[in-house]
Amino acid sequence: MSKPPEEGPGADNPGSADAAGQTRRRVIPRDAASLVLFRLGRRGPEVLMGRRHHALRFMPGVLVFPGGRVDREDYRAPALSELAPATRRMLEHRARPSLARALAVAAARELHEETALVLGEMQGDRVVPDLGCMDYLSRAITPAGRPIRFHARFLVAPAEASRGEIHGSGELEELRFFALPELEGQPVMRVTALMLEEFQRWLSLDPEARAARRLNAVMGRDRWSEERLG
Repeated sequence: MSKPPEEGPGADNPGSADAAGQTRRRVIPRDAASLVLFRLGRRGPEVLMGRRHHALRFMPGVLVFPGGRVDREDYRAPALSELAPATRRMLEHRARPSLARALAVAAARELHEETALVLGEMQGDRVVPDLGCMDYLSRAITPAGRPIRFHARFLVAPAEASRGEIHGSGELEELRFFALPELEGQPVMRVTALMLEEFQRWLSLDPEARAARRLNAVMGRDRWSEERLG
């Protein structure tokens, strides 16, 4: 049995950022990215998710998307392809251009670290990501007052753009593709449930409509807030 990961400030998956407790000090949200990797299966759309280790004190067994905070190296990382204009424009809302790109790099890097899947190609021990296959879904900010906060951007990519076999790192258990009907009744955080709803809305649109759609963000106590892009 794999050893459960340690909890605390180092637990960086934005899908499990709703840490217990409150704090009176001002906590600045950390920039983070999660990836919704999807495919069409026999039961319809399926998304890649994993469970927080059952030995963890906080939120054991909760399903989350692969993801984590942005690292310094993500700003300088090379890529096989760059972001599509529409995806870049949406990521650059509330993010400077260099951060917008780093967020997409972080999403691909975290996918590989947590699942062993490669969205792009490996060069040595580093993933050189295919940013062009990503689309923007939404963003969420952990409510104020929490001891750990993230400003997480959620990206989407088709599973056929990835390579390799799923192999967990120990951060998440039961890593696999879940059909959307399977997720009914499963333990997920409120923000994850909202992102799954947004994903289904995104999936129902054609590429042109996706690029022109009205965006939403999860703000405050996990409520939707309409985005107004400049």
